[in-house]
Amino acid sequence: MEAEDPGAIKNMIECNNLVKIYKNGDVETQALRGVSFKIEKGEFVAIIGPSGSGKSTLMHILGALDTPTSGKYFLDGYEISKLGDDQLADLRKNKIGFVFQSFNLLPRATVLRNVMLPLLYTKTSVKEREARALEALKYAGMEESRFQNLSNQLSGGEMQRVAIARALINSPAIILADEPTGNLDTKTSQIVMKTFQELNDKGHTIILITHEKEIANYAKRIISIRDGLIESDKK
Repeated sequence: MEAEDPGAIKNMIECNNLVKIYKNGDVETQALRGVSFKIEKGEFVAIIGPSGSGKSTLMHILGALDTPTSGKYFLDGYEISKLGDDQLADLRKNKIGFVFQSFNLLPRATVLRNVMLPLLYTKTSVKEREARALEALKYAGMEESRFQNLSNQLSGGEMQRVAIARALINSPAIILADEPTGNLDTKTSQIVMKTFQELNDKGHTIILITHEKEIANYAKRIISIRDGLIESDKK
């Protein structure tokens, strides 16, 4: 489960003049106005901005859930706009581990089964899926005594650790966390963010989307976005 050597690939993310325009009839809304930046392998980057800043649009593009209207986005060397739907789905599955604010766990499934879900349609045996899920849970700092609990029996912090373990199960190139502490109290948020720091210390590339400065400060680099433009980029 250890990440690859951060020096093996320099730029994990490369965004060149990204523009995103949404059309509703004759009305056009420009969510991104020419965004450019690079993220090296092994970085921990927070993208912060207020509501309507364009950070959610940028998150969808970075996660290969959407494509820009113009400009180029490269993920681990792949130019996203040149890929078809099936290729994008494979890229998301193999290159990106998603962690969401709402956890997105199956409430009536065990912790172990929730983490195994991304492997359900792969050519791996049940035994191998279980072994990988157990490894991911331990790696994410989840207590072993909770592995057979239903996810709806967990605290918010525990649910987010399960979500992190699930994100790690395919050994993704990046972990993309969208407001991961949005449903957590301050103390639990600190625990979850320290988990991300520990994962980054082990070599994982992490991109955090947030509107909270206190949460963004856990990252080693902060990109601030406002009105569809990068306002600052500080390490």
